[in-house]
Amino acid sequence: MNASSFKAVIFDFGGVFTTSPVENFAAYEKRHGLPARFIGGVIKSNLHQGAFARFERAEISFAEFDALFRAETRAAGREIGGDDFVALLDVALKPEMAAALRRVKAAGFKTGCITNNFEGLDPVRRERQAHGGAAIAEIFAMFDHVIESSKAGVRKPEPRIYEMMLEALGLPAPACVFLDDLGVNLKPAQAMGMRTIKVPFGDVRPAIDALAAALSIDLQ
Repeated sequence: MNASSFKAVIFDFGGVFTTSPVENFAAYEKRHGLPARFIGGVIKSNLHQGAFARFERAEISFAEFDALFRAETRAAGREIGGDDFVALLDVALKPEMAAALRRVKAAGFKTGCITNNFEGLDPVRRERQAHGGAAIAEIFAMFDHVIESSKAGVRKPEPRIYEMMLEALGLPAPACVFLDDLGVNLKPAQAMGMRTIKVPFGDVRPAIDALAAALSIDLQ
């Protein structure tokens, strides 16, 4: 058993167990001569009611997302279609984070996953094609509870999605650690009283080390 005061660890999925789409956004922007953080800026300009947010809550179809996202990006200076955007969601798994999750489970902690995703679109479809989905299925099998924005109709950073996870785990916020690669998604969890850990782009090891220290267990 663990000696930590924490009882559960809640993970984001994309950018935590995988490379981050944000890294793909940056490469696309550089390739097309766009300002840095152009795509993220469009998304953040209407964080809760823009095309991206509405698509993650499954409020609109892909065709509607395509039309709206084209309009939003065109207004910002460069039109980007839905197909081009979805291609930027291809990511690869980070096996070291999956190994850390396995050790967290073995130490007796509850586990959860809160992921913003799109209905009918697999954020790791290249990995599914390469490995038959076994690696991804193994990760999701280790979570006690999973909340997907496209199924729940609510998304990070909306406070309700964090409340739903706490209710599912049966724990108060101070008993939980939450990991995400985006600061905007960490802020509501922190405000509720969770311990938050930001997962850096490109290297998840600093986050694993921080988690190990918080839980007082070895995750290497």
